[in-house]
Amino acid sequence: MSAMVAVSIVTYNSKHIFKVLDNIKQQFGEDKRFRFVIFDNNSEEEYKQRLKTYEDFVDITFYHENNGFGFGHNYNLLRANEKYFLVFNPDIILSRQDLLDMLQIMENDNSVSLLVPKVLNADKTTQHLVRDRVSVFDYALRFIPFKFVKKLFWRRLHSYECRNLPDDRNVDIRIGSGCFMLVRGKDFQAVSGFDDRYFMYFEDYDLCLKLKKQNKRIVYTPFSAVIHYYERGAHKNSRLFKIFMQSMYKFFNKWGWRLF
Repeated sequence: MSAMVAVSIVTYNSKHIFKVLDNIKQQFGEDKRFRFVIFDNNSEEEYKQRLKTYEDFVDITFYHENNGFGFGHNYNLLRANEKYFLVFNPDIILSRQDLLDMLQIMENDNSVSLLVPKVLNADKTTQHLVRDRVSVFDYALRFIPFKFVKKLFWRRLHSYECRNLPDDRNVDIRIGSGCFMLVRGKDFQAVSGFDDRYFMYFEDYDLCLKLKKQNKRIVYTPFSAVIHYYERGAHKNSRLFKIFMQSMYKFFNKWGWRLF
């Protein structure tokens, strides 16, 4: 029986990956409908040796350098033959039934090209990662540390984070989060997957806009959920913030600068 879903994970010394892989093994066992593939971006040697202990159920590519998130997923998926691709962060906890429910949505409606679930924190509160617009001002609001500024523009922030998404029906959206994306394989390959000029950050936004440009539907479902150990690295780490800013510059240069 050939696999129906290629599940792609890109790692680089990812601290949650072993908990994630243990969960995957428990949830999916010997289910041959799912093929799990890891692309490792030249992690530390001890980390790679520990990853190798999971090769009984995951195919792993150990690459000689780190070319980023999109590059790794493209390596895993652009030549894959499965009907569906699942872009899966190394910090996601998933139940098998939630993924099966998402697959049923895709099987029942061929017009859906990319599907994202509700994303939760470990305490089950919602992470608001869906976007309807991308502007410089909105990003500035998110990074400004002053609470009084955020309070002043709270309506704008709520709108930017799409906090009004319904809990009782699937809805079309413009941009979903790359932490967990179920996408039709042929649609992903038709747009050449992720633009790997983004080392990390914004490649998921870019993919959604490329699909939208081809009149493909992107849908959010509140009926499936995943747990995301969201690190918000660009808010805490100067190196990651620099990468974020570089990717933002590339994104707006490609899609047009929107200040507000």
